[in-house]
Amino acid sequence: MTQPRAFTAVLATETNTFSPIRIDINAFKASLLARPGEHPETPTLCSAVVTVGRRFARENGWELVEGTAAWADPAGLVSRQTFEGLRDEILEQLAAAGPFDVVVIGLHGAMVADGYDDPEGDFLSRVRSIVGPSVPVIATFDPHSHLTAKRVAAADALIAFKEFPHIDFVDRAEDAWRIAGQAVAGEVKPVMSVYDPKMIDVFPTTSEPMRSFVDDMIQLEKETPGLLSVSVVHGFMAGDVSEMGTRLLAVTNNAPELGQKTAHDLGEALFKLRGKVRSPELTPSDAYSTALEYDGGPVTIADMWDNPGGGTAGDATVLLAEAMARKLESIAFGSIWDPIAVQLCHAAGEGARMMLRFGAKSAPETGDPIDAEVEVVRNIRNAEQAFGQSVVPIGDASLIRVGGIEVILNSTRAQCFDTSLFSNFGIDPAKRKILVVKSTNHFHQSFARISPLILYCAAGRPYPNDPRVTPYRKAPRDIWPINETVPASSLATGTSAGRAGRNGD
Repeated sequence: MTQPRAFTAVLATETNTFSPIRIDINAFKASLLARPGEHPETPTLCSAVVTVGRRFARENGWELVEGTAAWADPAGLVSRQTFEGLRDEILEQLAAAGPFDVVVIGLHGAMVADGYDDPEGDFLSRVRSIVGPSVPVIATFDPHSHLTAKRVAAADALIAFKEFPHIDFVDRAEDAWRIAGQAVAGEVKPVMSVYDPKMIDVFPTTSEPMRSFVDDMIQLEKETPGLLSVSVVHGFMAGDVSEMGTRLLAVTNNAPELGQKTAHDLGEALFKLRGKVRSPELTPSDAYSTALEYDGGPVTIADMWDNPGGGTAGDATVLLAEAMARKLESIAFGSIWDPIAVQLCHAAGEGARMMLRFGAKSAPETGDPIDAEVEVVRNIRNAEQAFGQSVVPIGDASLIRVGGIEVILNSTRAQCFDTSLFSNFGIDPAKRKILVVKSTNHFHQSFARISPLILYCAAGRPYPNDPRVTPYRKAPRDIWPINETVPASSLATGTSAGRAGRNGD
């Protein structure tokens, strides 16, 4: 029997089209740019297909060819030269080393590049043209993405993370390789069905009603013969593209009618939850008052919309300024992005006291720069934090103290994923009264272990978090809540799409 041959590669970032922070090749180098054979044993959020693929190949006697793995932390538009260069690099690797029995790709799904509103669709279409119509093309992606018709037409199976926070990214890579193995063995013929419920929302799965929705979806996937995978594509409201919005995606074993019914039913059920899934958002004043009145701690306050994981800078100072005005103590901030301030702190050295201006350099409505006398407590070169099995770089970083307030300054943008962000600087987060983190929900699993109260705060407006007022130019106007006046019955008229026709030949 001929040894099956598989190709895997990664091309991923999340693009906030309203963000002023552009991405070039240096952004990938700062996060992950691993050429063939260079990928570490630990996965990033979108590169688990590589590490899981290695294990799958070893266990099943396959030959795995690794292409380039490129991941950049979320920001604004990717330069045309960078996208085309990385795309063509992977395509050349695929063409040179072929033929292959299957291709498994790691994507994010919300990339937008200069000149390309759908770069992943462009990339997958080119992959398809190289491998031909009969080789399965499978990809994993982040649910905060745009499920375009072009991507569905080019691939056999697309699999989104089910959880938000995305603690299941390794599990979904395992799903991708399981389906790859079954497809190569001729046991399944993946077919995709898509339903568009005409909506966009924020769907944290750490609380109800989304917790039960996802649990029921997972159970349905396990119990339904012929149903290979089900995904809720949340959509990404900061991406101004024509196919922005929520989608339901079902992958079946050549059973498009089952897929269409599954996606439709789940989409209708999700549409009924519109406006009921988003976490309550407090003002900075209310967040601090609630935290200070709470008997116990630490209380975690999420600066949820200045989230570098959504493409913002992560340098807003609104919550910090409020804490300074209140003269709070036993409070730690993780983190504020300011490479220049970090450079100055490293030059001054640990123990130095100095005047420092930091924060609020990137965009309007993020507060004012902080001018204060600070103590440099700790400097770390190439600092990191954990996220599940991943190691997340935050670049050179410094811990400073302003009165009774501790602030981590970082030089590589990254949201707060884990309490290790604090403990790596010598802060015991469990011993602080208040922790402030820049993250929408990825922090939750780690901080919930030590924090009996978690509050979500909307501070300033660094992120387009209200689709009703966001100045979209390309996004569809007929989706909730952009169009709140259209009845649910006329909005939720989804469509099905996929490669069913070609696979059924």
